[in-house]
Amino acid sequence: MTRLIILSLLLAACTKAPEEAAPAAGSGPVALFVGDSLTAGYGVEPEEAWPALVGEAWAKRGLPWRARNAAVTGATTAGALEAARWALTPEVRLVFVCIGGNDGLRGTPLIETNRNLDALLEELVRGGRTVVLAGMKIPPNYGRPYADGFAALFPALARKHGVIFMPFLLEGVAADPGYNQPDGIHPNAEGHRRVAASVLAFLDSKGLPK
Repeated sequence: MTRLIILSLLLAACTKAPEEAAPAAGSGPVALFVGDSLTAGYGVEPEEAWPALVGEAWAKRGLPWRARNAAVTGATTAGALEAARWALTPEVRLVFVCIGGNDGLRGTPLIETNRNLDALLEELVRGGRTVVLAGMKIPPNYGRPYADGFAALFPALARKHGVIFMPFLLEGVAADPGYNQPDGIHPNAEGHRRVAASVLAFLDSKGLPK
């Protein structure tokens, strides 16, 4: 019961009017991050969100790549394609997709989440960009079959579309009080640093960006 109450409060806090992300200034290739509050940086400063930290690390390495955070707090897969289209300017060469958590927390039918992600990945791949899909997991509030089915959507879609798959965005961060805000779900500043380090290590292992 306590967990269900927390999730209800979380959904209420995360559902707010979308804030459109302005295209990044400057020149050079762009890595676009599509997601929800976990990527938008809910509860931390914009510069503390992990996509900003990834971009900062690239700059320190002398890479020309820029990180553009197009994530929106409260977003679900239903609006992901529209949000991505708005941010897909010509200089976007890499798209990192990390969305779906709100679908799972709301108990959205798996067929709907699958359909939405399928359409998003299909369009991104058709554009000739490098695409990375991060896996997501949820607690078994709606039963273990639903939670397992939800987690299985991501690797299956990555295989279908031939995109790069990162097994779990919040590896080493999820459920750890030291890396999360009081709600137990959103990373705190230290958690975002840990996510950024994991994402950088994963991209490095794939030779990205290039």
